[in-house]
Amino acid sequence: MTVPPSAADAALKEKEEHFHDIWAGGIDPKEVMVEESWNAVTCPEHQWIRRQLGDIRGKKILDLGCGAGEAAVWFAKQGADVTASDLSSEFLALVQRVAALHGTQLHTHHADADRLDFPDNTFDVVYAGNVLHHVDTDKTLDQIHRILKPGGVLVSWDPLTHNPVINIYRRMAMPVRTEDEHPLHIRDINKFRQRFTDVRFDCFWFSTLWIFLRFYVVERVHPSKERYWKKIIKEHARLTPIYNRWARLDRMILGPLPFLKRYCWNIAICARKAG
Repeated sequence: MTVPPSAADAALKEKEEHFHDIWAGGIDPKEVMVEESWNAVTCPEHQWIRRQLGDIRGKKILDLGCGAGEAAVWFAKQGADVTASDLSSEFLALVQRVAALHGTQLHTHHADADRLDFPDNTFDVVYAGNVLHHVDTDKTLDQIHRILKPGGVLVSWDPLTHNPVINIYRRMAMPVRTEDEHPLHIRDINKFRQRFTDVRFDCFWFSTLWIFLRFYVVERVHPSKERYWKKIIKEHARLTPIYNRWARLDRMILGPLPFLKRYCWNIAICARKAG
């Protein structure tokens, strides 16, 4: 039985939905970067996730917290049976328009991430991109585990909390963030291991974070005016040479010193439900 939310939790969810409804209302469907989000070199998280998933044709996939639909539409274009779920009804409407522009179809579902009403053992894959740091992570992982089929896979990516430079950026970017955000701690990997088998992860953006400093110091773009994590995708063509140089340094540093991965910007995780 689903426990009804407390008054404080309901108020926070309503505020979160309102924030994202306003954001969605300002997005032109033609500007949603579907292919770029999965193919640009400045999206290493998605390139890693693609390698973990392999062929997804015919797979039943839930995009949890789908936002503008970059993942949901991309999955559908690869031949998957996709359901896009979000707390924001405006984002769900946007996803349908984006899917139509890309000549594909998907299902939409309005729901809280930690109170999903799908039957048990429904999905082959659950994708949670930039989501778990917005929700009750434990409750949401329980829900994901429940709705995954035996042998099904969760793939996710989220920001980490440890890097002091990124934490300064977060404080500066408060107008384009929500108050409930809680970037993951590296030890949160244990929450996945408690529920799933074959848990893998990798971390991204260490010295490559120079690009963020460049945006602010050299290009004078304030993080409260433009979302850097969208800017790196939108401007991937000009940023690719810069990113590649710093990414080589990341590999040289993080390969022999993996404990430094906690200071990366993002972590991507792949976890399998026992079959």
